[in-house]
Amino acid sequence: MLQIYGTLGPACAEQAALEAMLRAGLTGMRLNLSHCDLADSQPLLEAYRAAGAAVGVQPQLLIDMEGPELRIGAVSPMTLEEGAEIFLGTDGIEVPAALLAALCSGDELLLDDGKLALQALTAAPDRAACRVTRGGSLTSRKSIKLVGREIRMPVSTERDLRNIRQAVQNGVTGLMQPFVRSGEDVKELRSILNENGAGQLEIHAKIETMEGVHHLEEILPHADVIVIARGDLGNDMPLWQLPAVQKKISAACRRTGTPFVVVNQMLASMERAPIPTRAEVSDIFNAVADGAGGVMLTNETAVGAYPVEAAVYLARTAVEAERWLRQQEKA
Repeated sequence: MLQIYGTLGPACAEQAALEAMLRAGLTGMRLNLSHCDLADSQPLLEAYRAAGAAVGVQPQLLIDMEGPELRIGAVSPMTLEEGAEIFLGTDGIEVPAALLAALCSGDELLLDDGKLALQALTAAPDRAACRVTRGGSLTSRKSIKLVGREIRMPVSTERDLRNIRQAVQNGVTGLMQPFVRSGEDVKELRSILNENGAGQLEIHAKIETMEGVHHLEEILPHADVIVIARGDLGNDMPLWQLPAVQKKISAACRRTGTPFVVVNQMLASMERAPIPTRAEVSDIFNAVADGAGGVMLTNETAVGAYPVEAAVYLARTAVEAERWLRQQEKA
């Protein structure tokens, strides 16, 4: 069965909106726990459960963990102007100590899945001065990536462990693990789940770096589902190379019979517009035609202006692609 996911958030927090999205064809929702805990999300989860009961379905609930992703700390919403100088670390934007330790003058940094970019001017163990090379709006807990270098972080954080321990009682069906780098990452996570009473959860391994792509063959036997997470993955290469990498991952998953989900910016224009672009619809169709077992919306339903409409376009396009595949098989 094709899985069609949205993402829970303030834009779809009301039961009525969630009911409409489930009736449109969504089979599950993602909850991003890089910013909060399951305990903080109870009103949203209660609305989701009530919507499922009203529609007569038991939709899936995936939790997206904090994992080894590097993120900035809490900030007041701000606009970074191109050419401006900002500071990371002491008296500036909070960033992980491991990032500052690895940073060198001249390095490029990407924020919020590459929407913003910085160049390091000076670097010290506790503080770095940077110039904004691609400006935009910045809010708390957004991703930050040091281009061209991998920084090793633990597979699970303390927040992840808290959420794993609460997952089953909150109806969670699967766990999305960010930045999976190797088969050992998945094996370690499976041990953590077993040790914390959550061994039955599916592991959705997110491929978000070329390191993960290079080690895909050793990841596949241990993951229940592969997630082609194009946001950060697209930051790890020239963007025009991303489609070929997506095709490579899709082919490997088909060969091994491993389900895979395609995610990020599938209907990005619908964060602000009630209808998508033709290119976005084609993207969804082609992902399913390539064998994807699932497609997922993120910001479109979590914070976008048209969450129900986005769910409708995603579901109808995915179903149409499935229908086309069946026709091809009969031909």
